[in-house]
Amino acid sequence: MAEKKKIIHLTYQKRKELCGFGFIGIWLAGTVIFFLIPLVKSLIWTFCDVSVDSGHTGISWTGFKNIIYVLTSDPYYTDYLGDMLTETLWKTPLILIFSLFIAVLLNQKFRGRTLARAVFFLPVIIATGPVYEIISNDMGNTGNTEAEQFSTLFSTDMVGDLLQFLGIYNISDDMDKIISAVSDNIFSIVWSSGIQILLFLSALQNIPSSIREAAQIEGATAWEFFWKITFPYVSPFILANLIFTVIDSFTSPMNTVMKRIFTMRDEWQFGYASAMVWIYFCIILTSLGIAVLIINKFIYYETD
Repeated sequence: MAEKKKIIHLTYQKRKELCGFGFIGIWLAGTVIFFLIPLVKSLIWTFCDVSVDSGHTGISWTGFKNIIYVLTSDPYYTDYLGDMLTETLWKTPLILIFSLFIAVLLNQKFRGRTLARAVFFLPVIIATGPVYEIISNDMGNTGNTEAEQFSTLFSTDMVGDLLQFLGIYNISDDMDKIISAVSDNIFSIVWSSGIQILLFLSALQNIPSSIREAAQIEGATAWEFFWKITFPYVSPFILANLIFTVIDSFTSPMNTVMKRIFTMRDEWQFGYASAMVWIYFCIILTSLGIAVLIINKFIYYETD
């Protein structure tokens, strides 16, 4: 007598779990193949001399040679890294303050509010390399005359002209450098604030209307309402926006450090490029850790 086949009955909960694993299976495979394996390879190549000849990759262990070369002998990397850290240090607070200011304005009721929100979020949609290069006056070597003429609209020294018009002369060199740096990067700050404005705006919309009405009844001014109601509600998003802004600044393909890494990669110097990447990653991680420890002390977390 033939044996009866066993029929496996799965519970509804088990079927749901299998469906979930099926959906994330492709993502897990992609993460392992396209992220984890290259990540491990780049870490190994950091301590190796990698040569590519006729499609074959030769690897020889060299220890810390690549790291020492990058930090002591590379003519550009350390200078680019210092400039990038300095730029991120002063630009990040400006982006956060500007984003919160614009979010508070866009949270008000006025005609054309939807259009205004779309305008500030538009750079996130069209933030491609060529578009940003044209607008930020980085098309000098392209030979595109129209692009160069268009980019000069954003490079005029309007702040300096305004100070001269107001009769403000003979300011200190340091102050002049700060003012010039901020004015020259106004468009970059606006361009990099789309996601942050959206996050702050979502936090502002979560403020209960009952709290606003109670503050109005108590006679609270707009200044008091901002610091005692608005700021505590949006403070957790300051940390989220800080992390996003720092990572976005460090990983932008437009910054000089990333360009240097890509140059070494294109020259088949995979060992040096990997060393640069991992040094850069450690610096980013350290910078984020310090920033989180500092900002976390000023953040209000709602408790029961």
